[in-house]
Amino acid sequence: MPASVPPLPSPTPTAVEDTPTEQAVSGPGHRLRLTLLMAGSCLPILGAVLIAPVLPQMQAHFADVPGVDALVPMALTIPALSLALLAPFAGVIVDRLGRKRLLVVSTVLYAILGTAPLWLDSLGAIVASRALVGVAEAAIMTCSTTLIGDYYSGRQRDRYLAMQTMCAAISATAFFVLGGAAGSAGWRAPFWAYAVSLLLAPAMAAFLSRPRPADRANDPSPTASGPTEQAAKRPFPWRPLAGTCALTLFGAVLFYTVQVEMAFLLNDMGVTNPGVIGLATAGSSAAVVIGAVVFAKAGRSPQAWLPTAFGLSALGFAVIWLAPDPVVLTVGAVINCLGSGIMLPSLLTLAMSKLHYADRGRGTGLWTGFFFLGQFICPLVVLALTSAVGTLANALGVLALAGAVATAALGLAARRRRTGATPEPIRHMAG
Repeated sequence: MPASVPPLPSPTPTAVEDTPTEQAVSGPGHRLRLTLLMAGSCLPILGAVLIAPVLPQMQAHFADVPGVDALVPMALTIPALSLALLAPFAGVIVDRLGRKRLLVVSTVLYAILGTAPLWLDSLGAIVASRALVGVAEAAIMTCSTTLIGDYYSGRQRDRYLAMQTMCAAISATAFFVLGGAAGSAGWRAPFWAYAVSLLLAPAMAAFLSRPRPADRANDPSPTASGPTEQAAKRPFPWRPLAGTCALTLFGAVLFYTVQVEMAFLLNDMGVTNPGVIGLATAGSSAAVVIGAVVFAKAGRSPQAWLPTAFGLSALGFAVIWLAPDPVVLTVGAVINCLGSGIMLPSLLTLAMSKLHYADRGRGTGLWTGFFFLGQFICPLVVLALTSAVGTLANALGVLALAGAVATAALGLAARRRRTGATPEPIRHMAG
């Protein structure tokens, strides 16, 4: 068994850690815990992309089912909707029942529900099982992210939250390839991959230590109030977290637009070769990873990064909007995704910096819900904009303008914050 993680200092609920202190955690136990948490964070990504390559096969298999044209795509997207709606409630359960217990149980349920389509013959039942997969994903993502916030502090925590983004981007590409390869054996074959979580659950139960809240470290007696009672005495930081969650919803729409629409944008320019489209998409995905690495290595506060992140995203949209050929369009996608790779860990670490231990599950669940809600509504937003302005490229031009407005607002807020933090000069009175 790895050694227990020592209590870590919790940030204040109303102020952002511009220069967070770091109590470094290291050792073999730490590396194993980190690996398990990163693997857990990738499970919802598996659910989002694994079956995408076999959707045409599913549609052909259930061709006689009424509403098949809507139900088969729903099998892919409904877990994200469940995750978005239920992650805040999962956060409440996390704070009440504990992170580790819920994570282990949810990981087992993920395997059971994820493999259900292997033996279900009803398309409606398969869609229902996929909705329940989203429930398990909500708990897994909330618990994994909350535990990263519990175990680590300061810059080390920022680095590992950025690593979470990197792992998600890399795993999305890997799972898409895995789903396509497994799909050659039939549309049901990719669902076997969900069983991998049965290997993770026992390891999580054995090697994830139970975190201890830093604000209980100096309790005068064993009968001191627990995290739930402390949360009741201290109001939840709704106001400071609301702005971050709203920005996260907008940021998720900006991030997923390129991921969802890249193939259509290239197709509009006459590029129909799947290999070329895959190469362009892989290049933009790699930029997300590079952006997350830049965030982790630079050591700047998340608030300082946000204007840059949104600015790069807006610039990328503008390049795509005005692109005369597929090469320039791909460059625009890379710029956009570079900004997204900086944006996502910045928003998550900003949200974490507003939360005490007793609030962290609810706060993380709320942030996760808004992020995945942005993922779900992204195609709807782009569709509405395309209908309003005529073409998909013009719709991205509108998003470029919206991103530029957000960049200006964030830059102005950062400037005011720096001005407010500048001490007034001491004036000496004459004798």
